[in-house]
This record gives sequence, C-alpha cells and structure tokens, in this order.
Amino acid sequence: MTATVRRRKRPGNGSRPATRPLAKAPTGIPGLDEITNGGLPRGRPTLICGGAGCGKTLLAMEFLVHGALEYDEPGIFMSFEETTDDLAENAQSLGFDLRRLSARRRLLLDYVQLERDKLTESGEYDLEGLFIRLGQAIETIHAKRVVLDTIEVLFSGLSDRLLVRAELARLFRWLKTKRVTAVVTGERDGEHLTRHGLEEYVSDCVILLDQRVMEQSATRRLRILKYRGSAHDGNEMPFLIDDHGVSVLPITSLGLAHQASSAHLSTGVAGLDAMFGKKGFFRGNSVLVSGTAGTGKSSVASHFAEAASQRGERCLYFAFEESPTQIARNMRSVGIDLEPWARRDLLRVHAQRPTALGLEAHLVTMHRLIDDWKPRVVVVDPVTNMIAVGTETEVKAMLARLIDFMKLRQITGLFTSLTEGGGAAERTDLGVSSLMDVWMLLGNLEANGERNRTIQIVKARGMAHSNQVREFVMTDRGVVLLDVSRRADGSVAIGAARDARQPPAPGSDPKPRRRRGVK
Repeated sequence: MTATVRRRKRPGNGSRPATRPLAKAPTGIPGLDEITNGGLPRGRPTLICGGAGCGKTLLAMEFLVHGALEYDEPGIFMSFEETTDDLAENAQSLGFDLRRLSARRRLLLDYVQLERDKLTESGEYDLEGLFIRLGQAIETIHAKRVVLDTIEVLFSGLSDRLLVRAELARLFRWLKTKRVTAVVTGERDGEHLTRHGLEEYVSDCVILLDQRVMEQSATRRLRILKYRGSAHDGNEMPFLIDDHGVSVLPITSLGLAHQASSAHLSTGVAGLDAMFGKKGFFRGNSVLVSGTAGTGKSSVASHFAEAASQRGERCLYFAFEESPTQIARNMRSVGIDLEPWARRDLLRVHAQRPTALGLEAHLVTMHRLIDDWKPRVVVVDPVTNMIAVGTETEVKAMLARLIDFMKLRQITGLFTSLTEGGGAAERTDLGVSSLMDVWMLLGNLEANGERNRTIQIVKARGMAHSNQVREFVMTDRGVVLLDVSRRADGSVAIGAARDARQPPAPGSDPKPRRRRGVK
C-alpha cells in the first residue's frame, strides 16, 4: 500500500516572499559602484585593507568627498597618522578642496595624535573617549559617512590581544548604532588581512587592495572578499590612481547588451566599399585591419578617419607608433590630407608610446578622452604595440573592455594589428580576431621580382561581402583597388603580369601612379 504525501501549501498565493534589496551608499568612484552593485552597505562598517601605498586612504577620502558633493551626505575623516593639513594638501593634488568642504560643514577632518613609541599600558583600556569625540563630531555636521584611518594605530600600544579584539568588536557595534556608513582602513600583515585578525569578521564588507610589480610595471588590484547581504563581483579588478582620483576597471561588468545598428559607414575607399556591397561597415562595428609591416594598414585607417571627418563626424585617432605631424606628413604622400580636419576639430590624434603607461592607465585615458570629446569613430593604431606593457591575455582583456565600452555608445572602432612575417596569415598576434565584427587582411605577395599589396575580407558579421583577394596600389589619390585580371587558365594576374595583359587605351593613364614605402 502506497501512502499519499501531501505538500503543505504556503500561505497566500504560494509565491516566494518579496525580497528587499540591501540599502547602499554609492561611492561615486568609477567602476567601484558597478562591481558592488550600487555601493557600500549603508549604515554598516566596511573594511579596506592592504599594504603600504596601495591607495587605502585615498579611496576612503574619495568616498567622503563624493558623498558630500554628489549625494548630500556630510562626512567625517578621523585620522590617526596624518594631520589635517597633510590630508588637505594631499587631496588638493587630486582637485579635492577639503578646506572649502570643511568651511561649508560638509566635511570634518579630525587628527587624533597617537605616537606609538609614547603609548604605555596603564589600567583598564577602553574607547569611551573616542566614542564621545566621534559622536560629538557626527552630531555637529549631521554626518552620514565616517572614515577611520588606520585602525592599527589606535591599538598599537596594547599587548592584550583579547582586550584589543573586544574593543574592536565594540567599536564596530557602536558605529552601527550611529547608523553611519563607516569605512575603516587597515594594514595587511603578512598572510593575514589585518594585524589583529578580527576586523574582517566584524565588518559587513571587506575590500582588499594590492600593489604588485610585474616586468618592471606596477599594477594595483582590488578585490571584494566579502559583502554580507549582497551579490558582488569577486574577481580581481585593476584600478588606477591618477590626477582624477581612483578609477576601478571592471573586467566583467560590460556585457553584451549593446544595440545593433543597421546604418552603414563608408570605409573611405570606394573599391573597398564595393567589396562590402557598396555599403561599408555597420555603425558601431569593431573592425580589425591586420597584416605584416608595410602592407598599408595605417593608410586604410587614415582613409576611414578622413571619411568620418568628411561626414562631419568626430574621429579620435590613438597612435602608438607615430607623432601626429608624422602621420599627417606620411598620409599627404598618398593624397590623404588630415590637417584640415584637425584644424576644424573633427579629428584628434592622441599619440603616446605604449610603455609610457600601464594597460590600465591606457584604458582609463581612452575612456576619458572618449567620454569628454564624444567621437563617433575611433582608430587604434596599432593594438599589437600594447604587448610591450602586458601579457597577451591582459591585452586581450583590455581590448574586450574597450570594444564593449565603445559598442554601448554606438562608436565604430577600427583597430590595426601587426602580424609577424613568416607565420600564418589568418591569425593575429594577440588572438583578438574573435572580438571583431569585421576582419580585413592585408598582404604583400612577392612574385616575379616585385611585391604587390593585396586585401581580402576574412569575415564581416551580418553583411554580404566579396570573397576575392584584391590587389591594391598606393597612389596620389590614396588607396585604389584594381580590377581583377584573369589569365586564360583562370588564375589571377597581379603586378607587372596584369599590366602586361591590359594595354592602355590611347590617351588614357596607363595605370594608377604607385607610391612606394607608404605604410
């Protein structure tokens, strides 16, 4: 006999109880609010830990400044190491006027002097004095945010670890009772996150900062180790400190949610447009132009930049090999005059050696220039030079973030890539072809004592395109694709062989005037 088991019905309509999202305080720091899904836990303590020089104090200060300026949340910065004057001077270098915020009662700076060599244990130790001082400051400016920097100094003269742990726990409980969003900084101690080993357990959120040197290049990393009551990204994220403050570069925050446009843009080369069905690229596409040295990659990129300017669209050109004047001079030799468009501010060339910055700094610079100027077209020439400041995996991740960033803004990007000679033609040295919507391969065929340039479309997502390998020449009118000339056996004749098969008509130009040595 089989017993029937009846499930108990849930009260109401049987649906799951409604979830209530955790209240959060936005930091205002680019990238950090993305990976924390909105900011730090509101009304709860957050621990920021790391070694010396990794950016703990700066990140905490920026959290306060953005709160005061952007979210109407006054803040208190209580320092146990730096004086208020030192804090104000350091922040001024990043454009933060702490003295002005203090005068407007949006920020209160407090320096508690605790000299480690003068601290001695005498009698019972507690934090009542700190609670009174901090509580009065909170009431004075109605503070919503509090920073304590750094917590180790507060207990540096005590040897009783049990007492230290008890007072630490009491401090974090007290901060919660005041309903302030608190940030406590701590120094990393060897394999432990903090010196006392308790802060990470009593904090609701723990952020670990790290600075490492790889191949003579320093890189800062951020990771969220813990976030009670909230989903978060647990990956290591590179972050940058520059004259704009802290910028976190989420590796996985940009997804595939961009809109796909059906509008087309000219390549700037009539024959190349014809290979794309006389239409060119889709707007917002990522385009890769690869080839060995001297195949004409920069010339094709400059044609594309010139075509954008002719349409009245802004083009931002990132050059990692040549200066702006050198690019302009070289392109004039093939009939591409970029200087008029630069004077009309339709074309800007940002030239910089890859080794001048790390990958993260380059990416942040690109983001800011794009956000500030808002171009419709971006050229990066060449992306392969980035391998000088990162591994192939790191460069590919950086390009993926840049491409997603531009796609979300419907910006069409053209990237040139150098392929080493002697290898497989249909490959890129960084393996980035899978990230691209369009891939054009340029070549240099050597035959009959001469070298002739060719172009072919390897892929073009969503577009009909030619499957031919076309010969092209550099002329005083720029890049010109030549008509296909076939021999009797069906093979294609190029270079001198094609010229011999096509005698010029009387009075006509025998062939486009070729320019040699133009990249």
